[in-house]
Amino acid sequence: MARLVVALFGLLLTWQALAAELTVSAAASLTNAFRELAPLFEAQNPRVKPQFNFGASGALLQQIAKGAPADVFASADQETMNKAQAQGLVKADERRNFVSNTLVLVVPADGGNTPKALNDLLQVRYERIAIGLPASVPVGRYTKNALEKSGLWSAIEPKMIGAQTVRQALDYVARSEVEAGFVYATDAAIMADKVEVALVVATDIPILYPIAPVAASPNHAIAQQFVAFVISRQAQAVLAKYGFGKP
Repeated sequence: MARLVVALFGLLLTWQALAAELTVSAAASLTNAFRELAPLFEAQNPRVKPQFNFGASGALLQQIAKGAPADVFASADQETMNKAQAQGLVKADERRNFVSNTLVLVVPADGGNTPKALNDLLQVRYERIAIGLPASVPVGRYTKNALEKSGLWSAIEPKMIGAQTVRQALDYVARSEVEAGFVYATDAAIMADKVEVALVVATDIPILYPIAPVAASPNHAIAQQFVAFVISRQAQAVLAKYGFGKP
């Protein structure tokens, strides 16, 4: 019996040694959906354990460029993935658009001040507005472009409370630390009890999320499998549940 236990323990250690960790660097807005996808991917790939690194797309790109471990990169915008491709960090023929999203303006659910148009943000009662930092946070770039098109950026920028990620902007609004904030519709949906969607904000550039294996990944074949999984019908159903649209 003791020998059997030792043998089984040895097999377990061997299996653990053979199991591969897949590091996925993904936009913060994908947090909830990707965490639900993980066990589904593991069920199809029992020897693979996905590990997630969520953050602002620009910050994740910088990490990958500096050599941080990453097998898959999922960005919330095309611009960041274009930069990754230009730096040779991902290959053009391996990137895929897998979901779309929408920019919205949210306010605290119990605030009682709901703007009817973007121009309303010029009112004195909107003193602080959470906006992702345009230099590194895609939702911030979408916001800046939309406000520039409306001729409002220069007036609203002084009210801006910069957020490191879209989820940080969402948290600022949910905790009533700001009077309004710009986030994705998918983010607003996960805190529907704490934030209210005041406006859907039109964007000139479609909000399309690309995903690609990292070119230097030591687990490149598995990374390709994860990308294929994300665009599969099963994964797309989960993403749709969280409010993501088709690419």
